[in-house]
Amino acid sequence: MRDGEPLIRWVWIGDHVGELAHYTGVHLRLGLLPVLFGLIISVPLGMLCHRYRWVYPPTLTAANVLYSIPSLALFMIFVRYTGLTERTVMIPLTLYTLSVLIPNVVDGLASVPDPVRQAATAMGFSTVRRVVQVELPIAVPVVVAGVRVAAVSSISLVAVGQLIGQGGLGYYITRGLQLDFPTPIITATVLIMLLALVTDALLVLAQRLLTPWARGKGAKA
Repeated sequence: MRDGEPLIRWVWIGDHVGELAHYTGVHLRLGLLPVLFGLIISVPLGMLCHRYRWVYPPTLTAANVLYSIPSLALFMIFVRYTGLTERTVMIPLTLYTLSVLIPNVVDGLASVPDPVRQAATAMGFSTVRRVVQVELPIAVPVVVAGVRVAAVSSISLVAVGQLIGQGGLGYYITRGLQLDFPTPIITATVLIMLLALVTDALLVLAQRLLTPWARGKGAKA
């Protein structure tokens, strides 16, 4: 960047709107699909850990060990098996979500009052039906809190994937650094932040829609 040049060239942004929209869509897919996959894995694992408490410590330890591995190192490990593809980014990001989602599923199920479980059992609910129709809906606020953390973290980490050519908006960050041109760096950073904020807001809205009884309590309070 030369002295006297503006920090942001708005003309460049205007000329690249279509390209920015494309990479934004790619970034969103790379960031949110791992959260969905992580949730699919975490819900049954969390139910298992809640039912058999001895399973929880080793499961959580394994998830935390995976989370402690630097993302770039994990990407490099998977490159050998999945190549320079989107899967190489999404698999590690999915693994990272487990350290957040599994504890939240377990804590959410643990927050269900025993009288509620007993009432469902007395009404003839099987264990599976009770968990699906009674316990999981009550656990939604705690689970969604974990999903929010996992989603924001995943959206942020996607940019690192550009080091293997699969980073969504991270493309503009590395490109801007290579050209010493701050406009694409700032633009990509702002878009990533907006994606995280909008996703978080939509998850809060989803939680409110899934827990109408909670809204009723708030109104009475």
